[in-house]
Amino acid sequence: MKHGVSTLVLALAAANAHAQQSTLNETQQLGRQVFAQSCGICHLQPSLEVKTYGPLLNKATAAGNDEVMRAFIVNGTDRMPAFKYYLKPAEIDAIIAYVKTVPVPAAPAPSAQK
Repeated sequence: MKHGVSTLVLALAAANAHAQQSTLNETQQLGRQVFAQSCGICHLQPSLEVKTYGPLLNKATAAGNDEVMRAFIVNGTDRMPAFKYYLKPAEIDAIIAYVKTVPVPAAPAPSAQK
């Protein structure tokens, strides 16, 4: 049963990624690629039961402010490396464009407590 559920989850994720990629413009597609390569290790959830090291990012990140996002990417934080010497300005702009396409996840339903 676990194998069937895992296969279903992977199939749904692949279908969602394909659907999203078809709606992204060229800059957003580049941002998705650079994000996956440079940011995904900390900001993408590897499986449903595993938490990420960094926060999940979406269009509400930094209140959608491009300059705030750029400052975090360029300068880093105490827990995040600076990417100013690693990424080109166009790649940083592409990451920001991509993150702004990621929907905010739905809030989990409150669990019923007895």
